[in-house]
Amino acid sequence: MTGTNTHSDVWIRPYRPAHPTAPQLICLPHAGGSATFYHPVAAALAPRCDVLAVQYPGRQDRRAEKPLEDIDELANQLFPVLRARVHQPVALFGHSMGATLAFELARRFESAGISLEALLVSARPAPSRQRTGGTVHLLSDEELVAELRTLDGTAEQVFHDEELVRMALPAIRGDYRAAETYRYRPGPKLRCPIHALTGDDDPMVTPVEARAWSEHTDGPFTLDTFAGGHFYLLEHRDAILGIIAEHLRTCSRAPGDRSGLTRE
Repeated sequence: MTGTNTHSDVWIRPYRPAHPTAPQLICLPHAGGSATFYHPVAAALAPRCDVLAVQYPGRQDRRAEKPLEDIDELANQLFPVLRARVHQPVALFGHSMGATLAFELARRFESAGISLEALLVSARPAPSRQRTGGTVHLLSDEELVAELRTLDGTAEQVFHDEELVRMALPAIRGDYRAAETYRYRPGPKLRCPIHALTGDDDPMVTPVEARAWSEHTDGPFTLDTFAGGHFYLLEHRDAILGIIAEHLRTCSRAPGDRSGLTRE
């Protein structure tokens, strides 16, 4: 395997062109996920929103790179790439492990004096409520695949392709190690709004753990709960796109577009 590439083109997937003044939405995938998970978001929100989907090392076109197994290291490598790429206004969206990474990136943005429009976090306990002692990353390959099946986030036919599963497992295991070994370090609260989303039957986050995100900002906080499990957002895509658009509606928009980003 090669070292991790820090060039912007390997980290960021801008799936759809957007107007130069459009607000930017940085999307962080879940453990085992890839940038393509956010392709539908880019397709739905462009050109009024510039969706930048992040591709972690160790998967798809970056599979020759060693997966990063630490949230802080991911944030440290990704932040300068994003800082050079983004323009204000900008928001962050992360699902599951991606929510924790989005939080750490938000800290870095604000420490650098860059204001955020919003931090949107999905299917993840607040950092101060992060569960400890997770052992999924220590499971055998067969047990790890079984765990993935319980979350309903991967099409069943994928698991029938043994070669594809074998290629994906190192990145999945590395992501789980990063998520399960993350430890929150107390620090200043964020200034940006935090908007949490969760499924009402998600075994990986309770309502109390989701609401605790409010403790991490001095700005506004909202919590939206949907029917479903850890990947509830696959069943409620249109509603979630509407929520994202609603939270970005006051951002800059293309000249002549008086409607802005509004809930459909």
